[in-house]
Amino acid sequence: MSDTTKPIAIVTGASTGIGRELAKEAARHGYDLLIAADEPEIEEAATELRGLGVKVEAVQADLSTTDGVDKLLAAAGGRTVEALMANAGRGLGKGFLDQDWNEVRGVVDTNITGTIYLIHKVGQAMRARNAGKILITGSIAGFMPGSFQAVYNGTKSFLNSFSWAIHNELKDTGVTVTCLMPGPTETEFFERGHLMDTEVGQAKKDDPAMVAKTGFEAMLRGDGDVVAGWKNKLQSAVANVLPAAVTAEMHRGMAEPGSGKQ
Repeated sequence: MSDTTKPIAIVTGASTGIGRELAKEAARHGYDLLIAADEPEIEEAATELRGLGVKVEAVQADLSTTDGVDKLLAAAGGRTVEALMANAGRGLGKGFLDQDWNEVRGVVDTNITGTIYLIHKVGQAMRARNAGKILITGSIAGFMPGSFQAVYNGTKSFLNSFSWAIHNELKDTGVTVTCLMPGPTETEFFERGHLMDTEVGQAKKDDPAMVAKTGFEAMLRGDGDVVAGWKNKLQSAVANVLPAAVTAEMHRGMAEPGSGKQ
């Protein structure tokens, strides 16, 4: 990108799934893009997005690390970030004590540490100029104890809560914070998270384009949160009134290894 004055939108986790669809939404709305992911497919995404008539810069970086986030921020080159879509995330199935610790740590560092570090840096600049939009990808998983996805659900519970907290802190400014809370969505999440032998891994899922459009439009309005899909809205409402022991057992039925129909 040669124009250092035009505002940009940053989208993380943009190589596939919801993140790639969020980047498409931003492109259709005229945003130039800085997109990032920890895999080389981010370059393929950039090529596709350029076909929508906007400038796109791609950064391959490990956003679970401070160095990776700093690499992304350096690529912004001091340009004004008009919108930040903090979407990068990892999932992980199986029982907590059966999981590899490095994978566990990677989920926490990607979903929480790297995400809030990026929001802290970009959000400070937004507050200083009293303008900007932040979209955080949480999940309806954050509403229930995630048996056989304990760490993942815990990180999403954090993000759901964190998003509303800073939404409130910034309510008297020109900066808005929106939490997108999808349900199971047709992405590579389930294969990467070792969840393909589960009921939720085998079930029909939401279209990532629909989820991204729902979240993007909520961000433009400045909504505090949005749940994508009526089934997910119903599930999240039920989860909010049932005892934790009940929802943990319900989640077990969906995520326990071997629960999927073969």
